[in-house]
Amino acid sequence: MDTIKAVFKNKDVLRKILFTLGVFLVYRLAVFIHIPMINQAQIQEIFAQPGGFLGIMDSFTGSALSNFSIIALGIGPYITASIVMQLLQMDIVPILKEWSEEGDTGKQKINQVTRYLAIGLAFVQALGMIFGFHLSSGGMLIDRWTGGPNFLTFTYLALVMTAGTAFLLWLADQITLKGIGNGTSMIIVAGIIAGIPPMFMDLGRDYITSDGAGLASFSTFGIIVIVYLAVLLGVTFMQTATRKIPIQYSNRTTSSKLRGKQDSNIPLKINSAGVIPVIFAVTILSLPQTVFSFLPAFQNPDNLSAFGLWLMEMFDYTRPLGFAVYAILIIVFTFFYSFVQINPDKMATRLQKQNAYIPGIRPGLETENYISKLLFKITIIGALYLAVVALLPIIVSIIFDLPAYVQIGGTSLLIVVGVAIETTKQIKTDVQGKSYSGFIR
Repeated sequence: MDTIKAVFKNKDVLRKILFTLGVFLVYRLAVFIHIPMINQAQIQEIFAQPGGFLGIMDSFTGSALSNFSIIALGIGPYITASIVMQLLQMDIVPILKEWSEEGDTGKQKINQVTRYLAIGLAFVQALGMIFGFHLSSGGMLIDRWTGGPNFLTFTYLALVMTAGTAFLLWLADQITLKGIGNGTSMIIVAGIIAGIPPMFMDLGRDYITSDGAGLASFSTFGIIVIVYLAVLLGVTFMQTATRKIPIQYSNRTTSSKLRGKQDSNIPLKINSAGVIPVIFAVTILSLPQTVFSFLPAFQNPDNLSAFGLWLMEMFDYTRPLGFAVYAILIIVFTFFYSFVQINPDKMATRLQKQNAYIPGIRPGLETENYISKLLFKITIIGALYLAVVALLPIIVSIIFDLPAYVQIGGTSLLIVVGVAIETTKQIKTDVQGKSYSGFIR
């Protein structure tokens, strides 16, 4: 409450928040600007069965994909490009590794290359998506008044979608420069949050106000709301949970210790990998599903061979085999990305250069081994936590026989809670900074 009161008293912070809300309004308006020459009736048929990779992408874009608007791709290509760039900095591309060690200058170079890569990926993804939708609609995706689809038509539509992604990246930059929070994350969250009220409205319509509603449906609705709030609180707790490693400095004087600096520590997040492992796992499983939906051989499962049925089972995370593969991928990627984000070797070297050490642990290799073992232990908890949250929508849907539009837990909730926590910290920092500045004056 004190922070909220301070925000209204601070004109600069309030101006940033209002600017961010204004950008959100522009973003929501763009969702309803359709791509030209597209038969919207065919798009609605394609999205008549929600779920899968298309359903996940649609939730991230705030229904821009199902509307097939100019921003249908969202900023997904930028996220993919960012992940690729992070992996390439691991001694795969030497020049990128050098840039990553050059401070702000190198960071600007990497960001510029990431944007170019994102635009290229957006064009390829748009071209593939339009062609795939065109095939799945039986050649009826593009309106006949255009004279029929050809290479130039597909290229033009792909350029329009790519321009929409570039526009979103520009909006994200404006939020980062003049608003609150990281612009890219805020755009994603805006799309996800836009889908939450309609979800509860549809849920209330089906379980509360429908003609067949009764005590059983009322109870189901109440249980769903309670479970949703419980998951929200649990995710919030786990996203902020840390394991602190105490450190001491060998060159620190007694007087500095008396000022309370002997309590230095290195906080390791329980979930240091964030939501990236879930995105990796969903992408790997869902992309083949999307390709299968475009292939005529997979249109009728009754005519598939045993191998074809096995492939469909393996990449469908709502089936037992796909469910197990999904969980395993999340756990594996969590360990991989956690050790990428927190490199025990670099951390041990940095501590040694600062004349710092962990009490009872020798500097150098012994410190590196200690950090590695500790990171492995807490990553077990983090990986299981991510797997449970990601699999929760499937489990709850099976238990309560919920419609596909109901999502309790999952990637969306992880992103919203993580961004909300970071944005709240930034607002508190901005408010406190202005307060101290005013006190000094």
